[in-house]
Amino acid sequence: MRALLQRVNQASVTVEGAIIGQIDTGLLVFVCAMPDDTEATAQALALKVAKLRLFKDEAGKMNLSLAQAGGGALIVSQFTLAADTARGTRPGFSYAAKPDQANALYEHFITCMKDLEIPVQTGQFGANMSVALVNDGPVTLWLDTENP
Repeated sequence: MRALLQRVNQASVTVEGAIIGQIDTGLLVFVCAMPDDTEATAQALALKVAKLRLFKDEAGKMNLSLAQAGGGALIVSQFTLAADTARGTRPGFSYAAKPDQANALYEHFITCMKDLEIPVQTGQFGANMSVALVNDGPVTLWLDTENP
């Protein structure tokens, strides 16, 4: 699986004019499932996201995890993280998991994050979403379970 994490002061997802997910301090997590991914992959990624120390401690150092900072996660499915841009100017998406598998792994990732006691808000799988955020730092990280 792939994930793009952005440390935020606030973030929200809107579908058809209605906000469906919203957080203040925390992580905006864009998630993409790949064809070889499994529930174990989703669980490992969730654990990594939850434990990463991306938040400032009292000394101003990135030393706190999401839970330690009292933050939440806004999790958004984004198959375009699997874009193949090696040829031409139009990206291909054959490296992304098929929709049924991708949705199941996205939902499992959400469940794993909740099981780790992270407050979770979500986007809507397959929907055309508008995502708004105020990036903090900015801090943006790319995670790939194939290349931890």
